[in-house]
Amino acid sequence: MRRSLALIVSALVALAGTTAHAVDPSLALPPFSPAYEPTNVDERGLWMQADEIERRLRDSHLRIRDGNLEQYLLGVLCREVGQERCAGVRLYAIEDPQFNASMMPNGAMQVQSGLLLRVRNEGELAAVLGHEFAHFELRHGLNGFKNRRAGSDVMAWISVLGGITNTPTGSTQLSIAGSIFKFNRDQETAADMLGLRYTAQSGYPAHSASEIWQSLMAEQEATARGRKLKANQHFTAGFFDTHPTSLSRSVYLAEAADKMPAGGDPRTQELQAALAPYLPRFLSAQNKLNDFGGTDYILSNLAARGGWTPDLLFARGELYRARANPRDLQLASQFYRDAKTAGYTGAELDRNLGLALIRNGQVDEGRAALSAYLTEAPDASDAAIIHTLMAN
Repeated sequence: MRRSLALIVSALVALAGTTAHAVDPSLALPPFSPAYEPTNVDERGLWMQADEIERRLRDSHLRIRDGNLEQYLLGVLCREVGQERCAGVRLYAIEDPQFNASMMPNGAMQVQSGLLLRVRNEGELAAVLGHEFAHFELRHGLNGFKNRRAGSDVMAWISVLGGITNTPTGSTQLSIAGSIFKFNRDQETAADMLGLRYTAQSGYPAHSASEIWQSLMAEQEATARGRKLKANQHFTAGFFDTHPTSLSRSVYLAEAADKMPAGGDPRTQELQAALAPYLPRFLSAQNKLNDFGGTDYILSNLAARGGWTPDLLFARGELYRARANPRDLQLASQFYRDAKTAGYTGAELDRNLGLALIRNGQVDEGRAALSAYLTEAPDASDAAIIHTLMAN
């Protein structure tokens, strides 16, 4: 078994064109041609469909238009694949807690907030975006359409998390619409390997791609523990049998990266700074997924990089309050207090603290917190409901 795996890894490394030398001409990127233009009726129909999906992405209420997030993400892609390749890309940031990025044959890429919460540095983000761009450069979407119009590349990434989560209908439609083609294992492997060649010229750490898979497997295990299930999905392909398993993917990506230049700064602080304005709303969406173990893992990962900030403490309070075991409510109350001490200023903290305390039988303390909330936000939309709750 080990010998078979070693042979597979060796073949994949050979496919990547890597050797043990730091300077290897085969790491150079292949010639890049401008965006492919449809040549027949079927292809023109595909382009019309892709253009319509892009129009919906552009106009969607889920698109994150405020700030410079889309410009930042495009900059990461350009750093990964090079200015020539990214010149024609239109990139859309979508607020959706699913782990997803995808690219259509017409040059439109979407990146979802669930991906941004989970990557730990720019290097990991670039590896995902580079993988999606590799499918585009290798014309996998076009080739897949010719064979079968079904599935999506999102499955290659979110399968490690155990399946599609429940999101609003429009959000789910956009998530699936972003990539409407089913890629087979050979295509996935080819995209992985071309992605590693992008990384070799980008300056990002060579192991970024394998490390994101390792982190996602750890999250899946945390999700399973939270649901009292056995975490074994990453050892078998299951119904995602057209893709390499998460475990084997992490292994062969790491083996191939060992043969590449090590790369440099993963740019962790740059990612944190870019996401800081959006973190509270991304965390709020993640908390609604009913995934205690996975969400707590994400929060702990974020805290490991920058400490338990007011936003992270508040989000952890929300997570524990939602599960609502007696011990959870006690912990939630403490997390809320810690968030306030750390500088969290939102009035909703006192409201949610009060609700947690009352539900846990600490009625007087809960009423005091709710009273503080009404003092801070007397015109809140839920003020009448809170007044009624306090009266009872």
